[in-house]
Amino acid sequence: MDRLRQRADFLAVANGARANTAAFVLQGRRRDDQGPIRVGYTVTKKNGTATERNRIRRRLREVMRRVDAVFMRPHHDYVLVGRRDALTRDFATMIDDLRSALRRLDRPAAPKTGNDKAGNKRAPNPNGMTRP
Repeated sequence: MDRLRQRADFLAVANGARANTAAFVLQGRRRDDQGPIRVGYTVTKKNGTATERNRIRRRLREVMRRVDAVFMRPHHDYVLVGRRDALTRDFATMIDDLRSALRRLDRPAAPKTGNDKAGNKRAPNPNGMTRP
């Protein structure tokens, strides 16, 4: 597993699929090359002081290290965006959250129903109700 280091790679992954948990947001994107799995970590300043952000980042790195690569797809990039709850969340729970998030990223996206904001028609809602 390699690390993501360039801003362009982080921005490309941000446009991919995402899965939310209490301690982090997992973003993922398939690459077209045959390179190894790459992982990046980011924690914004709104999550606390530099010391707290570094602790969040260290916990996220350790969680990713402990999850088997079997759960990750080859030729993919992943970014873990840390949240403040990562400081106090139970470590075993964070590992389970990451496994769950990786499984959710593998699922195909569900088709959207109803009208979009531009007023375009989409497939009808299966229960027959309209959405605002």
